[in-house]
This record gives sequence, C-alpha cells and structure tokens, in this order.
Amino acid sequence: MLDYKALGLKVGLEVHQQLLTKRRLFSHAPPELSEEAGEVLVRRLRPTRSELGEVDPAALFEWRRGRYYEYEVSNASLVEADEEPPHELDREALVIALAAALALGSTPVDEVYVMRKIVIDGSNTTGFQRTALIAMGGSIEVGGKEVPIETICLEEDAARKVGEEGAKVSYRLDRLGVPLIEIATAPVISSPEEAKEVALAIGRLLRLTGKVRRGIGTIRQDLNVSIAGGAKVEIKGVQQLELIPKVIEQEVRRQLALLEIREEMRRRLSGDPASPPQDLTALLSSTKSKVLRRAIDSGGAVLGMKLRGMRGLLGKEVSQGRRFGTELADYARFYGGVSGLIHSDELPGYGITAEEVKAIEGALGVGSEDAFVLVADQRERALKALEAVAERVRAALEGVPEETRAALEDGTTRFMRPRPGAARMYPETDIPPVRVGRELLEEAEKLKPEPLSAKLERFAKLGMSKELALEAIGDVRLDLIERLIAKYSSSVPPSVIASLVVVTLRGLRGKGVDVEAIADERIEELVDMIARGEVSKEAAEAILEAVGKEGISCREAAERLGLRAVSEQEAEAIVGEIVRESLAEVRARGQKAVSLIMGRAMSKLRGRIDGKKVAEIVKRKVEEALRE
Repeated sequence: MLDYKALGLKVGLEVHQQLLTKRRLFSHAPPELSEEAGEVLVRRLRPTRSELGEVDPAALFEWRRGRYYEYEVSNASLVEADEEPPHELDREALVIALAAALALGSTPVDEVYVMRKIVIDGSNTTGFQRTALIAMGGSIEVGGKEVPIETICLEEDAARKVGEEGAKVSYRLDRLGVPLIEIATAPVISSPEEAKEVALAIGRLLRLTGKVRRGIGTIRQDLNVSIAGGAKVEIKGVQQLELIPKVIEQEVRRQLALLEIREEMRRRLSGDPASPPQDLTALLSSTKSKVLRRAIDSGGAVLGMKLRGMRGLLGKEVSQGRRFGTELADYARFYGGVSGLIHSDELPGYGITAEEVKAIEGALGVGSEDAFVLVADQRERALKALEAVAERVRAALEGVPEETRAALEDGTTRFMRPRPGAARMYPETDIPPVRVGRELLEEAEKLKPEPLSAKLERFAKLGMSKELALEAIGDVRLDLIERLIAKYSSSVPPSVIASLVVVTLRGLRGKGVDVEAIADERIEELVDMIARGEVSKEAAEAILEAVGKEGISCREAAERLGLRAVSEQEAEAIVGEIVRESLAEVRARGQKAVSLIMGRAMSKLRGRIDGKKVAEIVKRKVEEALRE
C-alpha cells in the first residue's frame, strides 16, 4: 500500500466538458457528430516561432514525426476547414462558462481575449487551438476540504481522430469547434481517491447548469501528477471517473521505479550510458528471426546500441505490464516511426538465438553490466529511433522526465510528446475581445446552478431518500430526471422516476446492456406509460433491457414480453383462480399458504402490477378461503 502523504503526491486536475449550445464556438455550424465522411482535405502542419522567437518543444516534436493529415469535412463549415476566418465568440457558450465560474466563486475577467495555443498533432486544421480565459480563483469543497480553482477557460474541442496508417493520420471535423469549458484546480489533491471525488464534484456542478453534453467523449479529465523527487507529468484523456485513481497510482509507481533506475545507474556508471549505434545487418544476415528478416529482406538494416551499466534495468517493471524497455520503445516509435525495438533483457527471444546474442554482444563490446537494444527498419528511421532511445536513457540518469502521456484503458500510460512550454501561446487577431459587462453577468446569474444543499432539500421534499437524491444529482441524466419530474410528478412519484434512471440503468449496465444507447425519448416513453397505467413500474427493467438490446420502442417491448398492466380487478380474478385451483393446499397449510400462492401469482403478474398490491390481494383471498 502506497503512503501518498509520505511520497509527497501532488495532483492537479483539468476537467474538460462539452457545452450544450446551438452552434460551435467560432462558427454557426451545428455542434453534432456525423458518421458521414464528406469531402476530404489533406494538410501538413509546421511549427512557428512565438513572439519571443522561441519554438515550442511539443510542436517541434510533432513536426519531426513527418506526418500529414486527412480531414473529413463532415457536418462542418469553412471555419473548421480553415478556409474562412472565425466568427465571433459564441455568446451562449460564454454565458454558460460564466455561470459555472460564479457557482465556483471565481472572479470573471473584465474582458475576454481569445488566444492561439500551438497544437500541430493534426487535431486542429489551423495548427493551433483557440482558447480564452474566462475567470480565475474560486474553489470547490470536497470532503470538508476547499480545493482551489486556478483558471476557467473556454476553448474549442479538437477534431475527432478516425484512423492512422503509416505517416497519414485521419480526422473528422464534426467535433472540431464544439464549445468546451476547462476547469483547472491547483495541485493540492493528495490522494487518487480525492482526485476522483474532485472530478465528480466539478462534473456534478456542471451538470446542474443543465447546459452540458453527455455521453462518451463529452467529458474528460487531464491529470498533472508529481511526487517528491519526481517530476510533473501531464496525463491526457482520462474519460472514466473510475479510472482516475488507477491512473494516478500507476503513475506514482512508474515515477518510483524510474527513481530506482536512476539510483542504480548512478551507482554503476559515470559518463554517457549510450554508445554510438552500429550496423549489425551483415552479422545477422543469416538470422531466422522473422522480425529481423523482414527488415533485412526489404532493404532495411539492423542497428544495435550498447547501453552501459543497464543490464537488468530494461526489463524492470515500471507500471503494470510495462517495463523500462517499453518506455524506450515508445520513444523509438514516436521519434523514429519504427514499430518498436528489442532489448537484451528479453533475449534470447523473437527468434534470436543465444549464439546470435553472444555475437551481438561481441560486436557491440557489451560487458557484464551492460545491455543493448536493436532496431530493425529502414536505416534512416532506425537511426532516428536509436537517437531518441539514447536521449531517453540519458534522461534516466536525471530521474523522471517531464512529459505528456496518454492514459490507456488499463490505467497505465504511454509517452505522447514532451511537455509544452510557454512559447505555445499567442494572441488571436481575427476575433475581437468581448467585454464582460452587467448584462452578461446577469444572464449568467440566472443560469448559475443552485447549491447542492438546496437541490438535496428540494429532492427530499419530493420524497427521495438522501442517497437516491445524491445519486440523481451526480447522474449524467440529471436534466432528464428533473424534466420528467416536472412533467409527471402528479401521477408518478419523483422517487420512482429518479430510481428508474439511476438504479435501473445502473443494474442494466451491470448486465452488459449498452444503456448509453437507450435514448432519453425511450425513458420518457416508459414513464408516460407508467403514468397512463399501461405498464407498472415493476416492468421497467425488463422493458428497458429489451429496448437496449433490440433497439425497439417501450410499447413494442411491453407487448413482446407480455407486460401489459392489469387492473386491480383483473389481478383479483387471477389470484382468486389460483386460490381455487390450490384450495386443498391452502386448507392444509393455513396461513403458511400465503407465500405459496404469492409465488404462483407473481409468475403471472410480475411486472404487470405493483407487487405490494398483489401481496394484499393474496393475503385477503387466502383468508377468505380459510374462512369458507
């Protein structure tokens, strides 16, 4: 068990949430996704110097990868295609962002200026992302602790990546320009679970505005993680709240492992750990290794590099399922464009024999404490890859490099690029600033979400338990819950509506049903059927399961499953018939026959009428039979 306090863990959180607006941030294109490709544009992006004459290292890294980008102009305008200047900043998005800022106690800026943030990984056609500072300061309370808010920004979302093949990366422009609010906390979060709770609290506050989008990809978290003696590492793209603690834990373990590697390297050697690359193609010309053969037969080369004092360290696990050799392979792939590398700690293997390993060690001059790496690819790419590996190994002598990493589904991370510097930001000259005056702030005040305590009190008055109310407030469909309560509370108890959305859907998710595919319209259809007495609330789970699996309407599902509601009179007739058929057993068992009759009745009435009502009828009918 890690002692995060002793390790000096510091986490800063950046929550990115798409806003529910009628247009995109800088154009009038509809902010909706599309599955149609549309016309295709091809672009290459290049880094530019800042106003101080500096080049951002992250931009330079992306340019050196030599990639080009295809853009599917689907559901987008000329602004997103970078064929037309941006329009004015969307007022609706600005009001929503200001409302969130006021709810957090942040101080809005007097005037909003749009900036350009250099990004040339292809996710923006322009080579930069437009972003604007909206407010500063404020805080959010989590577990009795005030977590400071540093900045609140409004920015355009990136294009949607749809494919990658060699040097070509494909994006679709249907998401580019969708308004996105970014809320950044101070790095005061001191445990993985606390980070999750802060993210949950910020997400809940944004949902309380009723003006945010939901679904996969509409909200994501970036984490800035460091420990004492380590370095600040930015982890991008954590989409699931449940994954946040694991990502942080794995990053802490990774930094601890890298610090151990640093100490061992310093103990073993002084000077440069990386030797110059050597061509081993002729030496391995007869190899039967498929990996090496493929490169040699296609006119490529096998290059090797000795790493002084590194034996055993390349195979050291730095996070779950990932070794230090995996970190080197990431650098080789990203800088050299190769498929990966082979290191001595995993040999013999990959078809490379023990005899070939000895020959390689002899050619490279590998000693008893040394290791080596091999790259098999086109010679130029292999050289670039080994240069990157050499730089990464040299950085290992310093400890943990500052870098940007991508979150993976198992909670581990992979290298993306160096951390960007201050040179990436400069003013956007095509968009006029927006004065934040009284009118804008009054609009924002009207939209500002009510405090959590007030919402809980209101839900309690509607008959919800505190536990259910908290779950409803934290649910992504909170806006749907409130809309259905306002419309149907006279005929369907609010607690039933909230439970249907929160508890029933959670249960279906646990059974493997794709609940995200169940549209709000279907849930409202079901509540309407309950309100009309067409089905009972007990039938909700079975009906929604059929809707989620088969894509049918709630009425179709109810008919197929035989879940049409019955009246109390119909239920009495059915129970009465069951009692008559079981009369001998009823007389023999007496009052104990109630459970027997209840089971038989529910087999016919389950999901068609309230179970409590069935229990009342059964008890009454059994007592009548015994009296007779």
